Amino acid sequence: MATFVVTYAYRPDPARLDAVRPAHRTFLGELNARGVVRVSGPLPATADAPAGALLVVEADDAQDALHTLDPDPFRDADLIAERSVREWLPVIGGFAS
Repeated sequence: MATFVVTYAYRPDPARLDAVRPAHRTFLGELNARGVVRVSGPLPATADAPAGALLVVEADDAQDALHTLDPDPFRDADLIAERSVREWLPVIGGFAS
C-alpha cells in the first residue's frame, strides 16, 4: 500500500453541498474506520481557488485511490468539479498503523 493525497475542487453550489454533506461525511467516515481514508477535511475557498477538500488515502496506486472515492455522494451529486491525485511520501510524522 502507498499513501496518496487527493484534492477536490467543489462546484460553487453551497446549498447543494450543505444538503449532501452529511452523506459525504458518513461515506468518508466509513472509509476512515477501515483505515483507507487516513484524514480528510475542507479546503476553504480563496481568491485563487474554489472551496474543496484534501483527503489522504491508502491505496495500491493512484487509480485505486480515485476508484475508492468514486462512490462519494458529492461525486454522485456532481458537486466535484475537479479531482487530482498524487502519491505522498511522509518523511516527518505520519500515521500509526
